[in-house]
Amino acid sequence: MADVAAIFNINFDKEKEQIETFLKNYAEEVVDAKSSRARRAPRSASKLRMKYVEAMQAIANRQSDSLWVDLDDVAKQDEDLALRIVQNTKRYMDLFCQVVDKNLPEATVPLSDRDSVIDVIIQQRLQFEAQAADEGAPDAQFPPALKRRYSLYFAPRTKAPVHAVRHIKAQHIGQLVSLRGIITRVSDVKPLLSVCTYSCDECGHEIFQEVKARTLTPLNECKSPICQRNKSRGKLHMQTRACKFLRFQEARIQELADQVPMGHIPRAMTVHLYEGITRNMNTGDIVTLTGVFLPTPYTGYKAVRAGLLADTYLEATHVKLAKQSYDAMAQAARENPSKDLLETVRERLAGQNVYETLANSICPEIYGMEDVKKALLLLLVGGVTKEVGDGMKIRGDINVLLMGDPGVAKSQLLKWISKAAPRGVYTTGKGSSGVGLTAAVMKDSVTGEMVLEGGALVLADNGVCCIDEFDKMEDGDKTAIHEVMEQQTISISKAGIVTTLNARASILAAANPIYGRYNTALSPNQNINLPAALLSRFDIVFLLLDTPNMDLDTKLAQHVTHVHMTNRAPEPAAQTTLLREDEMRAYIAQARQFRPIVPADVAAYVASIYVGIRRDEAAGPADYGYTTARVLVSILRMAQALARLRFADTVSRGDVDESVRLMSVSKASLAEREATGAGARRREHHVTRIFRLLKEMAADAEGSDDEAGGEVSMVELKERVIAKGMTETQLEQMLTEYSDLGVVFVTADRSKVRWVQ
Repeated sequence: MADVAAIFNINFDKEKEQIETFLKNYAEEVVDAKSSRARRAPRSASKLRMKYVEAMQAIANRQSDSLWVDLDDVAKQDEDLALRIVQNTKRYMDLFCQVVDKNLPEATVPLSDRDSVIDVIIQQRLQFEAQAADEGAPDAQFPPALKRRYSLYFAPRTKAPVHAVRHIKAQHIGQLVSLRGIITRVSDVKPLLSVCTYSCDECGHEIFQEVKARTLTPLNECKSPICQRNKSRGKLHMQTRACKFLRFQEARIQELADQVPMGHIPRAMTVHLYEGITRNMNTGDIVTLTGVFLPTPYTGYKAVRAGLLADTYLEATHVKLAKQSYDAMAQAARENPSKDLLETVRERLAGQNVYETLANSICPEIYGMEDVKKALLLLLVGGVTKEVGDGMKIRGDINVLLMGDPGVAKSQLLKWISKAAPRGVYTTGKGSSGVGLTAAVMKDSVTGEMVLEGGALVLADNGVCCIDEFDKMEDGDKTAIHEVMEQQTISISKAGIVTTLNARASILAAANPIYGRYNTALSPNQNINLPAALLSRFDIVFLLLDTPNMDLDTKLAQHVTHVHMTNRAPEPAAQTTLLREDEMRAYIAQARQFRPIVPADVAAYVASIYVGIRRDEAAGPADYGYTTARVLVSILRMAQALARLRFADTVSRGDVDESVRLMSVSKASLAEREATGAGARRREHHVTRIFRLLKEMAADAEGSDDEAGGEVSMVELKERVIAKGMTETQLEQMLTEYSDLGVVFVTADRSKVRWVQ
């Protein structure tokens, strides 16, 4: 590392010469290719490109408004210069701008916006000042920032360390730093005054004031040569159209959960974004920001309380998203075919079943659950969103509910999906209120006006919202999700704000049965503590039961112990492969570009299947029959997702059969439990009545609400059971069944019965 004294003893004129040499002479080697196979081209197919000369020419031609200087390129020419840029970034940004202003070439194409306001004003100024010979050179009257039609940014070096927010300290002030975190707040893009222009009412002269701070003290008196010579004090009036404004956006970045030490709360930092890097991130994105760490004084009432203290912020120069959207990934693959990851993925999948391989790549550390993983794969791919002629929209996103016993890895699947999806939000039903899921009314810190701040469902727009402990939500919160799951919008009417927010997200929910574990004495609808209106909005509901099975238990134990020993999943079988998360995203991004249609014969086939399901339910028992017209749309939706995985433009009958099979599998685990006779169902009814009676007596004994547990005397319980017209045999059956479930506890002397919450 260079000596500290050498960093401050700098001749900036020589620095400008080095910068000019770098911008004019730097050339990079590029491969002239038009397909994704260009990386296999011979060395002779490459050519040299004057990177920054072409960039400056694009700025002169008004084809670009940003100039990106990669510090890796600077380091190749001069390592010490790159170090000095990192140590004193703001000064070197000015030096680079001065050199670019001096060496900016003439336009080589006709300028389409030559009649813009700024161009007309500058042309009039030059003509006016050319007539006044005693005013001096006209170029000297204009601030350089007023004539610049570009913004300059520094891209960080690839080996630059990435910090957490709490690791940015006072020693980094003025330096270029990189930090990683999650965006918790993004403001609207607003104009920020950069150059203020005044006109004198006496001499008509224009005065310019360059603004480099967040505060401005307006000029009052004209100091032009004419007013100085006439000894007059002309008043200045601000000319808004002649001022220069920059696009400005303020964001808030917060530490990630894995960056926070034990016992601490996450720290946050304010981020300022200008011009070309605005609108590059949204709330909830995980990003790596590079910028200049700077102090700023408090203003207003905060300045009185803070005294000499100053706040800090990051002036961003580079934004890198941790996960790109599917559309951005597909567009990047088209623009840079030589860097296409999809070609590598398709080579690895050659000769294999793509559907099976992608499903097995979902959370490979979890054993089994092949059909559940296939449903989650279809959730990531999604169907086709349609808009009919009258404007009504039919959603294409797939909603999945995982209902089952504790310990079957439902939460792990939700966590994996939220990380694998380009835009995923993980939350819990008990930890999120209706406002936390939809939107909250907040006061803007800058303007003071009331604004809406999106919740989990709004943040997951065009992504996946994973809601764990779905059954623990309050009834009011469940109602807030009804509109989201079908219409994919959130209607808000709060604090005078009446609007509709987009929530085009897939819902992946996990819930436990009403009694903690699945109760065989109850019907499936009684086990699922969700209203029918909400349950029908899920395209597929998987009931995962923890049933003893010697072979499956042995394989599961071997799998879990292998993961704990090696910290990775077992190697797949021969002729199979597992894809990484980024590889899966690349394949799914390409699959989502297809919009398969449903041919007439397949549509008739789907209709016949739906009619058959409804006919069978009408003829059989109605314990688990909740098939509605939404099931028909769900079958089509999953069939379209399967066609997308094949990169097909039409849906086949095989896709329909697979989607129907997945829906049938979700009910298959209950088949043997539903196949009980009428007498067994009546016996289960009596057992359930006795359990509810015990629950009421336990609550009365505890002296609290219905959710508390308490002890009941066995003698009193028998008396109440017999008084209700039931037998002691049925009481013993209830105690046996619910003791096995861990819901009821009988003391050793059988004198007390306790209902365990």
